[in-house]
Amino acid sequence: MSDFIGIFLAVLLAILIAPHAQKHADRLWAGVTRIKFVQHNGVFISTYLIVAVVTWTLVMIILPQLYMVDFSFRHNLLPNEIGGPKDVYTLEHYRYLLFGRAGDEDLMNWLHLKVFGRTILVSVLITLLDFAICYPIAYYMAHVATGGKSRLLVLCLILPFWVNEILRAFAFRILFGTGGVINVSLMGLGIMDEPIDFLKADVGLYAGLSYAYILLMIFPIYNAVESLDHNQVEAARDLGSPWWRIHYRVVMPHAKPGIASGCTMVFMLCAGALAAPQILGGPSSLWFTQIIYQWFNTGGNWPRGSAYAFVLLILCIIFVMAVMRVFKVRFGEVMK
Repeated sequence: MSDFIGIFLAVLLAILIAPHAQKHADRLWAGVTRIKFVQHNGVFISTYLIVAVVTWTLVMIILPQLYMVDFSFRHNLLPNEIGGPKDVYTLEHYRYLLFGRAGDEDLMNWLHLKVFGRTILVSVLITLLDFAICYPIAYYMAHVATGGKSRLLVLCLILPFWVNEILRAFAFRILFGTGGVINVSLMGLGIMDEPIDFLKADVGLYAGLSYAYILLMIFPIYNAVESLDHNQVEAARDLGSPWWRIHYRVVMPHAKPGIASGCTMVFMLCAGALAAPQILGGPSSLWFTQIIYQWFNTGGNWPRGSAYAFVLLILCIIFVMAVMRVFKVRFGEVMK
C-alpha cells in the first residue's frame, strides 16, 4: 500500500511540474546555447566535458581530501574499534606535531617542526632558483629565437623528461656521488685531491628538485611572454630604457599570470616531493613528506599521517594565495 501511495504521489508531482518545465524549457535551452563554451564545443561535447571534470574533481580530489581531514581528527584505533565509543574527534595528532609525545623533555616537537620549516624554506628557494633560470630561457624562446631555433630548444627541454622521474633522480645520484662523474672529473683535472660528498651536503637533492620541475616554470612564463607585443619592448629600448628596466617595467608585469602559475606549481610539487628526497637526500636530511610516508606505512598511524598531510596542504594553499596577492592576479588568470 505504501509503495502504491509513493508511486501515485510521484506521478501526481510529475503531472504538476511538467507544464511548468515545458513552459520554461525553450528559454532555458536558449540560455544554454548562448554560452560561448557550448557554442565552441557543441552541446554533447560540452556536457561530457563538464560532467567528466566535475566527477574527476569530486571523486579524485574533494572527497579524498575531506576524508583525510576527517581522519586527521580521529584516534588511531583498531579496525574493530572504529565506529565504537572510542571513535571520537580529537586534536591529538596536531598537538603531537607541535609539542611531541607527552612527557618529553623538550617543550616543542623540534625535530618535526624543523623538518617542516626546512621543507617549506627549501621549496621557496628552489622556486626562486627555477624562476631565475627559466625566465631568461622563456624570454629567449618567445622573443629572440627564430622558428627553427625555438622548436629545437623546446625539443631539447622536453626530451630528457621522457625518462622516468625516478631514473632521473638516480642519474643525479650518479653525477653527484663521491665516485660520480663530477668528482671524478674534478679530481682528474687536478682541481681537488679528495672527492666532495655532494649528497651529504644536499647539493644533489637541491639540483635534482630544481631540474625535476623546470618545465613547469618555463612554459607558463613562455606562454605569457609570447603574447606580449614586441613593439612595446622596442619602444622602451628606443626611449633609452636599460634592459633590466624593460624587463622590470614591461615584460614582467605582462607575464605576471605565467610567473605566478609557474611559482605555485613548482613550490607545491617541490614541497610534496617524495622520490627525489628519498633517493638524493643525505643521511641527515629529511623531507616532511618522508615523515608523512613513515606515519602511513612503517608507523601504521594513518590519522597522524593525515594530520601532517593536511597541515602541509594548508601551507601550500596559503603560499598560492600569497603569490596571487603579491603578483595581483586572479585565480582565473593563473589557470590560463
